[in-house]
Amino acid sequence: MNTEPSGEAAFAGRSGPILKVQTERGTFHLQLFPDAAPKHAERIVKLTEEKFYDGIRFHRIVPNFVAQIGDPKSRAGVDAPGVGSGGSNYPDLPLEVSRAYKNTRGSLAAARTNDPNSANSQFYVVLQDAPHLDMQYTVFGRVMDDGMSVVDQIKRGDAVTMTVVKKE
Repeated sequence: MNTEPSGEAAFAGRSGPILKVQTERGTFHLQLFPDAAPKHAERIVKLTEEKFYDGIRFHRIVPNFVAQIGDPKSRAGVDAPGVGSGGSNYPDLPLEVSRAYKNTRGSLAAARTNDPNSANSQFYVVLQDAPHLDMQYTVFGRVMDDGMSVVDQIKRGDAVTMTVVKKE
């Protein structure tokens, strides 16, 4: 199995906010792509600065597909009523797609309902290339360096203990 994000060359030389995510399984860093998805990158930075993600749990893990997080209802546990349907108090975001960024291993993309303009605070990390999602979901960043070694260990119910904006 390939342990490196696919299409890594596409990310070379990128700049943008860097987020540190500390979990029960270890720490990894996220690089956001404000040039490709400015509204989504701005929202994630704002929520991180507000400590929104601290204490939130990974509520959806689909092996060889995605690890999803961002529902504040998950603080009460992943089996609490309505987990998977919650979001921040901010308005939903419109779909921002870029032909340059795909749903490849290590990519971050905005989770949403059937309405393409319903993304809010939830996002997923792609665990294995998922080209069938391309152009349908906003890809707004990636897991950096060897961070997928941590993400691959995350289990349903694992919590984010701390998030920090490391670089704007």
